[in-house]
Formats: sequence, C-alpha cells, structure tokens
Amino acid sequence: MKHPVDVHVGKRVRHRRWMVGMTQQQLAEQVGIKFQQIQKYETGMNRVSASRLWDIAAALRVDIRYFFEGLSASPGTDETLPDLLSDKEALDLVRCYYSIPEAQRRRLFDLARVLSAAA
Repeated sequence: MKHPVDVHVGKRVRHRRWMVGMTQQQLAEQVGIKFQQIQKYETGMNRVSASRLWDIAAALRVDIRYFFEGLSASPGTDETLPDLLSDKEALDLVRCYYSIPEAQRRRLFDLARVLSAAA
C-alpha cells in the first residue's frame, strides 16, 4: 500500500522535473539510476531514501523542503493542500508564464485578474 507522504513527494518530484523541462531519463542520469526508478518514485510505488531525495533536489535545483510543501504539519494526518498543478496543461501554463519577460508578465497577470473578476 502506498504511503500518502511517498505519493506526495513523488508528485512534487514529477512537478518540479516537468517545470524545469527535464525528462525522467535526464533526471535518472543526473542522479545515477534508471529512469524506471524515477517512474516508481513519481507514482509513490517506491519510497525515496533521504540521500536519493537529496540528489534529486540538487539535480532539480530546489531546496529539499520543496518536496514536503503542502503536507500537514502533524504526522498521522492525511491532510494535504489541493494539488493545483496536477495536470500537464496547468504545468505548461505556469512554465510558459514564467518564460515571459517580467514587464509583459505583469501586464498579463493584471489582465488575468480583470478577466477572473468579470467571470
């Protein structure tokens, strides 16, 4: 049975990998494992050891705490924040948004805010 924390960490690995535009194969090569192992981590089928998570964090250029963001502060509870970036379309939108130069990005954000208020 999958542990909820392993599933959460796996989702965070997948999201970050996708956000930086890295394939499972590329991440696996940087960490020194097979891409199938990355697949198992991302689905929560296999638990990521502390040292392996450290290597993954370095490869994905993120603080180790990133993988635990959104988990409940109390062990034993299964309360996580909603997974707002659970589909590729949302991840692609965020990645594209941050590739826009800052001045244009601010204008796009203002437009999105106006449109959402009118909806």
